[in-house]
Amino acid sequence: MATGKIKRLVMDRGFGFIQEAGSSADVFFHKDAVTSGGFDSLAEGQSVEFEMGTDPRNPGRTRAVNVRLAPVS
Repeated sequence: MATGKIKRLVMDRGFGFIQEAGSSADVFFHKDAVTSGGFDSLAEGQSVEFEMGTDPRNPGRTRAVNVRLAPVS
């Protein structure tokens, strides 16, 4: 399970980007990938956990799936 922070949300289009912990790369995610709380409950800067999966529109790319808020420690 990867972790990161919400870097950017595009609420009106239903997608966003996560900056993976320990990396400068951004990971795309679609609102349908959010499993807890729903897309509308997310905010930039929040810590999340996610898995990497294949983009159904382009099998050569990956994107975040099973995105959920990281537990507060």
